[in-house]
Amino acid sequence: MNTIYLSDNQIVMNYNRMYPKNRDTLLKSDTFRFVLEYFMDEIQNPTILKYLTIDNSINIHQASKDMSHFLRQLAIFELDEIDHPYAKDPDMLLTCIEEMYKFWRNRSRFAFMESEHMESFGVNTLVGMDSNLNNLILRTYRLFEEKVQGRSNSVYRNAQAGTNACFSIYKRGKKFAKGYEALQEIPMIDTVMLRTPMILHPRSSKRTGVINQIHQNPMEYFTGSKDNWFCYPCKVGSLLCLTYFNIKYMPLALSLANLFELATKEEVEQKPDLICIIGNEDDKNETQFYHDDENDIWIGCVSDDPRMDYFGYLKKMMLTLHNVRKMHDGWLPIHGAFVKVVMRDGSSKNIMLMGDSGAGKSESIEALKSVGKDYIRDVEVIFDDMGTIHIENGVPYGQGTEIGAFIRLDDLEPGTPYRDMDRSVFMAPENPNSRMVTPASPYRFIVQNHKIDLFAYANNYTDKYGLAELSVEDVKETCKMGKRMALGTTQEVGISTTYFANPFGPMQMEDVCEPLIDKTFRCLKENGVFTGEIYTHLGFSRENRKGLNVAAQELLEFITKDIQTNK
Repeated sequence: MNTIYLSDNQIVMNYNRMYPKNRDTLLKSDTFRFVLEYFMDEIQNPTILKYLTIDNSINIHQASKDMSHFLRQLAIFELDEIDHPYAKDPDMLLTCIEEMYKFWRNRSRFAFMESEHMESFGVNTLVGMDSNLNNLILRTYRLFEEKVQGRSNSVYRNAQAGTNACFSIYKRGKKFAKGYEALQEIPMIDTVMLRTPMILHPRSSKRTGVINQIHQNPMEYFTGSKDNWFCYPCKVGSLLCLTYFNIKYMPLALSLANLFELATKEEVEQKPDLICIIGNEDDKNETQFYHDDENDIWIGCVSDDPRMDYFGYLKKMMLTLHNVRKMHDGWLPIHGAFVKVVMRDGSSKNIMLMGDSGAGKSESIEALKSVGKDYIRDVEVIFDDMGTIHIENGVPYGQGTEIGAFIRLDDLEPGTPYRDMDRSVFMAPENPNSRMVTPASPYRFIVQNHKIDLFAYANNYTDKYGLAELSVEDVKETCKMGKRMALGTTQEVGISTTYFANPFGPMQMEDVCEPLIDKTFRCLKENGVFTGEIYTHLGFSRENRKGLNVAAQELLEFITKDIQTNK
């Protein structure tokens, strides 16, 4: 809650304590001098540092003051009118200005402000202030650049010079139960603005280890405080999840806005179903969850550690909490993809594909869109990673958990990521296993009941082709085995098995999950749902997509057979 938080890879500003309304206010601010000093302390170029410290005659603290004063002069006068050592070497000055700007933009930049103590606060207040700062920084940089180089630019790039994202905060009113008092003063987020495409560079690019159930409430060793923690309150499916995060993990936490519906203030006042903690400084290097029986709250805790700086840890912990809670409610979690395929004549089929990470669930849907472009009007995503099947009046229905998708770019067609890039968050696009978080469907749609027309296990390890209908008992046993060719997206490589292809709840609670599997698959059979396997071939060469395309073609034939029959 200070004026500014600055680390090696991110900057967070508090607009309530620091908001420059004009260039003069910006350049005179202590915050600007602090950023300059941090830049000088971090710079690796001795030539630039020698120039800034005037041949090492002043220290960095004084140099930041001198540069701030010099830039205020440069904002008013021409360079040749200023009597200062910095003005005597325009080439080096221009290099310094470029390096300062690069230093600023190479970090993930965020800002926040309070919403509850400002008259007539609205989303336009937040967006307007943030947009004005973006323009101010960009115009200030251009002014200095053009003055030093002695000419106007010919090409202008309207880059994100301010923040990558901003948000507003408030305090939850209702008191927490005993044992949760440490959460009371941590600010809640009520509005988020993402400047997309947003490109982030987390320190890790894959998830390792498992999420273990423990018998000690993580609140007993929770280290957060209102000074450097925030809460993203959201809906995971129909459940209320309060996600508390260390400021170090802000890039990951704000990316949740593309994945889970932000809860309303009225919803936040209710008792949470789930509490997720990320970045807890507990020296455990663990991902753990616990059930508070007395208050009926499921709590997950992700330790503060460089390897946890990966979106998958946060997302999967939240989904694990959702799944264990839903299993206790009698719902069966499904690790897979579920879509409503709407044809050009208005008919539709609901397709559910199940499988562990890398099995080819999402890739099969993308391939279906490609081969079926002449027949398909729309593919509406119900879930793209985790959902549920529950039974009402003897009918199995599917529901989703997320309003977006966390997609591995390596396995998509080259042009696919660019379709929605203007709304997406990209994670380490320069690395293997790079990902994007992109919106997919409205919340009201994913939590509706959707009938299931086809249920197939995504098999990426067999050299068979296409789509095969099998007995429901065979499919059930295949799903329980959870076999796949692991692609290295986690710590596993090669053939592996995971109970029910779902290490996020079912694996930890087989005794709870087993009767739900039997009941659900029996219901699928009684309702005449197509059950089988789809052979994606993603465990083989990624360059050869024949298997995936054949599978998509046969999936399309299943969807269109009623249309052909009616003709």
